[in-house]
Amino acid sequence: QVQLVESGGGLVQAGGSLRLSCAASGRTFSSYVMGWFRQAPGKEREFVAGRTWINTNTYYADFVKGRFTISRDTAANTVYLQMNSLKPEDTAVYYCAATRTRYYSGIYDPGEYAYWGQGTQVTVSS
Repeated sequence: QVQLVESGGGLVQAGGSLRLSCAASGRTFSSYVMGWFRQAPGKEREFVAGRTWINTNTYYADFVKGRFTISRDTAANTVYLQMNSLKPEDTAVYYCAATRTRYYSGIYDPGEYAYWGQGTQVTVSS
């Protein structure tokens, strides 16, 4: 069974950094796109970043470009989200997810993702 387990969240001051990890297990993810989403209280879940597992294609929401970087360690079956220059508005629960979507637009759509982690809280204080 597929499992995605996030870790690395916490409390950080504005301008600080955190690295989130997503340990994936239960199948081969070479044909998947791995995504990071976030959801703040009272808001819809939104796309943050994504990457294809097997090559180097990456995708970012405009509000994180230049600050966040998604990467993966194939040997460890782990996807990372390096978050720098954090802002209070980045405060949310961050989720890792996996999809086999073949559509470019599907990468940004949480409805296209079949597998989800439990989420990790990121809180940025001002």
